[in-house]
Amino acid sequence: MQKKVMLIGSSTCGKTTLSQRINGMKIEYQKTQTIGVINNIIDTPGEYLENRQLYKGIIVTAADSDLIMFLQDATDERFRFSPGQSRFFSVPVIGVVSKTDIATPEQIKDAVELLELAGCEKVFLTSAVTGEGVRELLDYIENTDFEEE
Repeated sequence: MQKKVMLIGSSTCGKTTLSQRINGMKIEYQKTQTIGVINNIIDTPGEYLENRQLYKGIIVTAADSDLIMFLQDATDERFRFSPGQSRFFSVPVIGVVSKTDIATPEQIKDAVELLELAGCEKVFLTSAVTGEGVRELLDYIENTDFEEE
């Protein structure tokens, strides 16, 4: 994957796990303390989304990205993205529903609707643990020219 992709989501929503899965790394829990880069994936701490005073860190970092991914844990009843929040960014924003392997169909449906409300152009259903939906997500990223959108 050559494009720079930035992951944004609440703490424990699966950003680092998805990054590890995409990069073929061993999946192990790691609390992200600061913005980090693994190959072309920019992993942000959940606190950057959860604390509105830290939004500027997300927006500044997004300037180096080709694509933003909003991650929503399907099992989390908290939703941290604002309606239309994708408009903060000058690059395309897609949604990723994580932890679909342990969520109910209703939880998944709700997460998709909330990501669409936040302005995500497309939403993918994934489980970084089982790998479900990750190939489809990667195919989309690799085969889409975001500069022309």
